Amino acid sequence: MEPFVKLTGVVAPLPRVNVDTDQIIPKQFLKRIERTGFGEFLFFDWRYLEDGKSPNAQFELNRPGYEGASILVAERNFGCGSSREHAPWALLDYGFRALIAPSFADIFYNNCFKNGVLPIVLPEEIVNQLLAKALEQPGFTLTVDLESQTISGDAGLSIPFEVDAFRRHCLLNGLDDIGLTLQNEAEITAFESRRPAWLSRA
Repeated sequence: MEPFVKLTGVVAPLPRVNVDTDQIIPKQFLKRIERTGFGEFLFFDWRYLEDGKSPNAQFELNRPGYEGASILVAERNFGCGSSREHAPWALLDYGFRALIAPSFADIFYNNCFKNGVLPIVLPEEIVNQLLAKALEQPGFTLTVDLESQTISGDAGLSIPFEVDAFRRHCLLNGLDDIGLTLQNEAEITAFESRRPAWLSRA
């Protein structure tokens, strides 16, 4: 997993509440077993017209100025619905490394950390200010610094945020569940070497 230390990127606004995981990545695109290749289907039903090919010019991410955005600002209860891990996979594959919202669904929130995406919870009034800024000024950028736990921008903007210490450590060091396990590889190998051969065949 790629470490997350500091990110400076364009902010994409998504002023919608209760965005569920089926809207993030619709069920018909869940057949892939790899974690890649989902970005093109992110927000599929909103990004495209009924023909499934023509971009919907009214959808926020399709408007000029939000190309290559890596920070998504949304409204409350982002990522609700089913527990599919494909949702953070699609967001990451599209290019988003940081998400900002007043609240996230619990399972989605946990899945983000496990896949290298930083979900940041901020007070609703601050999120609304960031949404307004991004809507009024396409191309607006922010810097998310996980080490200092701050979000900064132009005109002296500086916003602190909280994140669990263990999750912060994992993101800073690029450790997913497998990476955490492999930190103990020497001990695991030593344990396996001491096991009777007949147990290894069980």
